[in-house]
Amino acid sequence: MAELLLELFSEEIPARMQAKAEADLLAAVTGKLKEAGLSWKAAFGVSGPRRLTVVVEGLDARSADVREEKKGPKVGAPEQAIAGFLRGAGLKDISEASIVSDAKKGDFYVAYTTVPGRDAKDVIAEAVPEIVKTFHWTKSMRTADGDLRWVRPLQRIVCLLDGAVVPFEVGGLASGNVTEGHRVHGRGPYTVKSWADYKQQLEGKGHVVLSRDDRRAVILKGIEAACSGAGLQWIEDKGLLEEVVGLAEWAVVVLGRMDPDFLDLPPEVITLSMRTHQKYFAATDAKTGKLAPVFIVVANIAASDGGAKIAEGNARVLSARLSDARFFWEKDKATPLEVMGEKLKTIAFKEELGSLGDKVERVAALARELAPKVGAEPDLAERAARLAKADLVSEMVGEFPELQGVMGRYYALAAGEDARVADAIRDHYKPQGPGDSVPSEPVSVAVALADKLDTLVGFWAIDEKPTGSKDPFALRRAALGVVRIVLENKLKVGLSYSMIQPDHRAKQAIVRASLTRLDTEKLDEAERASKAKAIKEQFARYDEDAKGFIARVASLKTEAELLASFLDQLPPTILNLREFFSDRLKQVLRDQGKRHDLIDAVFALGEDDLVLIVKRVEALGAFLATEDGANLLAGYRRAANILKAEEKKGALPGADKVDAKLVAKGPEAEQALAKALGDVKATLAGPLETEDFAGAMTVLAGLRAPVDAFFEAVMVNDPDAAVRTNRLALLAGVRDAIHQVADFSRIEG
Repeated sequence: MAELLLELFSEEIPARMQAKAEADLLAAVTGKLKEAGLSWKAAFGVSGPRRLTVVVEGLDARSADVREEKKGPKVGAPEQAIAGFLRGAGLKDISEASIVSDAKKGDFYVAYTTVPGRDAKDVIAEAVPEIVKTFHWTKSMRTADGDLRWVRPLQRIVCLLDGAVVPFEVGGLASGNVTEGHRVHGRGPYTVKSWADYKQQLEGKGHVVLSRDDRRAVILKGIEAACSGAGLQWIEDKGLLEEVVGLAEWAVVVLGRMDPDFLDLPPEVITLSMRTHQKYFAATDAKTGKLAPVFIVVANIAASDGGAKIAEGNARVLSARLSDARFFWEKDKATPLEVMGEKLKTIAFKEELGSLGDKVERVAALARELAPKVGAEPDLAERAARLAKADLVSEMVGEFPELQGVMGRYYALAAGEDARVADAIRDHYKPQGPGDSVPSEPVSVAVALADKLDTLVGFWAIDEKPTGSKDPFALRRAALGVVRIVLENKLKVGLSYSMIQPDHRAKQAIVRASLTRLDTEKLDEAERASKAKAIKEQFARYDEDAKGFIARVASLKTEAELLASFLDQLPPTILNLREFFSDRLKQVLRDQGKRHDLIDAVFALGEDDLVLIVKRVEALGAFLATEDGANLLAGYRRAANILKAEEKKGALPGADKVDAKLVAKGPEAEQALAKALGDVKATLAGPLETEDFAGAMTVLAGLRAPVDAFFEAVMVNDPDAAVRTNRLALLAGVRDAIHQVADFSRIEG
């Protein structure tokens, strides 16, 4: 058993690329070894700012010989077939082949050949150059005098098999057994013999911590030590931590101090400036919880003065950065948000939907409409929506795009806006991912929903929907955001009803954008006028229909009334979006462990209130987990199958066509089912009206025993046509009663 040590040493590898490159190199090396028939006991990789290393332990010194079998034609086959077999098998004469007998196929020729194994050294010498030449980097450089591409210029290659160099050359670089350590503390070079020797020398005299995990542990320990001694609590930042792990081979944590006068800036500005520009960690005062005038830098050198000069130099750089930020801050505060907002009219949102200013107008109108439904004041919701995007043109957001909304809140507070308006400006982008919180204050909820619904309806109106894995406008995230906001705030908001006005406004925006684009086309006046007239006439017809529909549904009080009476009249945009929201809700509920088929069963009712859908799904899941639920589902399926078969023969009698006189003449089980069905019909409406879905399931459970007894004692397909029809009507009544709670035909299992 042998040990393979491979190191690819280069100039600095970008920190964000190191972990993936380490995994990719390990996979490539082990893949080639496996392909060659070699096995091993253990394999791992390490990576750092200047090296990728792979170690394979317990590697076979040589792959085993392989005996291959190639089946040929039958004995006595034509000469042409035999000649082709000989060529393919590499045989000179048919006598070199064996004859195998088979009870079904008879006698046929078989060629057995032995492919000799290969030395691991030869496999590695062939594989590594190919891996290096074909290795994928998101960005790479090509050497000036060759074709080799690497993320940064490749300087050395160490490749040892049991201490001996595996000789090969890549891009003019010959493999060897010499590596380098830290640029300052222990450059070397170092001649290595094995992984143990390599690790000992580099982590000793070389001052290089090879493993990412080990460097992370060193940094965390240093941060904790620096903070605990100064009464500080560092602000955890996993993303930045992973980045600095890839920046320092010999990490030394240094605590520096900044000018406390800069603390009058918003804390988000300070921490983001530290993180983005300087790769510093911020810290808070452990007692007050407020941002402290300090920074934590991870240096790649152990300074003789304990890091004092490093801290001093970094403090000067940070002061310069924060001085720029203060300039932006003061300049932005001097410009009212309304004035900033005017500039949005000159910024394109989407060509077919107009400018960002146009979007703001649509969102403001929708936020006002949604406000009463979510418990917000309409004036405040509209005001917040009109100011929500204004900070996009501010100097600070231009420098730090991550602060969109955050800075708008500060500018609004500085201008004396209502705190609820300011918070809505900050929170209307939320949630921006599965780990992000959702807004809970009513004004923030109204603006966040309006912004996302306007985006979704607009993009559906111009037929730009997510396809496959492509979603450049984050529409899935927007829909998930709507679902989470509604569910986590338990909002009684019907999505279909809420999208009617936005759909109309989106169509108006499309027409305006079409007319604007028409002005830029190279057309003579007559042709331009003709096209403009056609666009306006087409929209006028739509507008008349849309306004008529809006007027018809304006008096409706609930989403259920809309879906019950006008579902087939809803615009295609809204119907398609309902399905999209359904898929997103399924995703949310699946993540919570809910069954997708139960969601389908509830959605089939046409329900559009997400909170009620979830309540129904939860109640349905709990009911089906009981013996009554499982047995009622079985009985329902039996009834549904009978009714389905009868439907193919012709029209079924309605559930209201049950003849009580015929039932009275029938078996006791038939009478019992009719009575139970009547009781269910009489009592089911109450719990459904009060949204007591668990209670509704309890009512349905009353059908379980009568349904079981009916199928045991009653023959549905009675010779008497009237009796048969009456019993089918009774089963239709059972089905329809169950469908008031959920469509059981959608339930699996």
